[in-house]
Amino acid sequence: MDYKGVEIEAFLGDITKLEIDAIVNAANTRLYMGGGVAGAIKRAGGKEIEDEAVKKGPIRIGEAVETTAGKLKAKYVIHSPTMELDFKTDENKIRLAMRAALKKADELGIESIAFPALGTGVGGFSKDKAAKVMVDELKRHIDEGTKLKKVILADINEDQVEWFNKAISELK
Repeated sequence: MDYKGVEIEAFLGDITKLEIDAIVNAANTRLYMGGGVAGAIKRAGGKEIEDEAVKKGPIRIGEAVETTAGKLKAKYVIHSPTMELDFKTDENKIRLAMRAALKKADELGIESIAFPALGTGVGGFSKDKAAKVMVDELKRHIDEGTKLKKVILADINEDQVEWFNKAISELK
């Protein structure tokens, strides 16, 4: 779907395989990459991504840092925490993480970015609410002006991609 010149799509598949400017890592504030999407990014891209991230941490929820992408096809990994080391998240933390990652993308001058479902794995947040919060925040960012041309919301689970598609279809 095109929203104000930005192509937004839901993608069923492995976020680490995408040829894109940046992949977002739903991080913890210490930037350790253990489980969930973070673990998948580290396995596919190499431990150097985590090593570089940890040197830039710790950071607060609402902040984001970029690293190189190792062996991934992306140029950057943008690490944006959705939780502390207690592994708990909520709607506000997801909103702040989304906002920080989008701001970092514009600071880097990139045109394409892929997000996993923030907070729904280790964080345990509901998939439908996460999709809605993410798309609401994306809309706010685009409405304020962005350099982005393409945003992909990616997940390996079909039900999450359906929630992404529903949230995208409600954009006005």
